[in-house]
Formats: sequence, C-alpha cells, structure tokens
Amino acid sequence: MNRRRFLAAVGAGASATLAGCSVIDPSAAADDYDVGMTAEAFRPYEITVSVGDTVVWDNTSTRAHSVTAYEEEIPAEAEYFATGGFDSEAAAREAWDGNEGAITNGQRFSHTFEVAGDYTYFCIPHEGAGMVGVVRVEE
Repeated sequence: MNRRRFLAAVGAGASATLAGCSVIDPSAAADDYDVGMTAEAFRPYEITVSVGDTVVWDNTSTRAHSVTAYEEEIPAEAEYFATGGFDSEAAAREAWDGNEGAITNGQRFSHTFEVAGDYTYFCIPHEGAGMVGVVRVEE
C-alpha cells in the first residue's frame, strides 16, 4: 500500500474535493488503499498516519458499507467525515434508510486528516456486528 503513489495518481481531483473527502474512481490500482472492508470489518482495524495524510478506504466486500465518523469520537477541531458527504453523524444515520452514503464493491472513499488525534468511525449497517475502526493521526 503506497499512499503517496496513489495520491500522486489522483492528483488535482483529490485536492479539489469538498472537505477533503471523496469517492474515488474504482478503476484505480487494486492495492493502493489503506483500509479494506470485509463483510463486517475494517482491515486493518487501526491505522496510524501523519497530519495532512489522506486515508483511502476500499470496499473489498460484496456488501454495501459506509465510513461514518462517530461525531463525539473525533478531535473537537476536526472536520466531520462520512461517505455521502454528510456533516453530522445524525444526518448520515438518517440518510442510510435510503441507502445514501453507501459505497459498493470496488468503490473507494478518502479523507484527509488535518488535526492530530484519534478518529473512531463505523459502518452504519454493520455497526451492530462490530464494524468499527480507528485512524490515529500524529504530528
């Protein structure tokens, strides 16, 4: 997984996305992601990156998933993130009933982390099964 090579390939498209988040073209190289999704887990569960790094999630499963931050479990100064571009956990949960914010097999989502700290996130439909992950951002 070479995050820098992937970011170079994505280039200006990734930097122009709203709030540092985007769904990425599924035609990108298969091994250029940081976190994969199985049926009911993020792999790896925890990842450590530096401030300013972009994390890429790839839905490697056949199920639809979300990447949804727990609003109370991210640094206070950090921007909220969720697939679908929602600005709050409540909005992401409410929209899920219509499958808004879902990413399907082969789709990717990315977020750039600008504030140091721990970010806990989950998959809305598989939260009850324990599909939770952590991004640890260091200076």
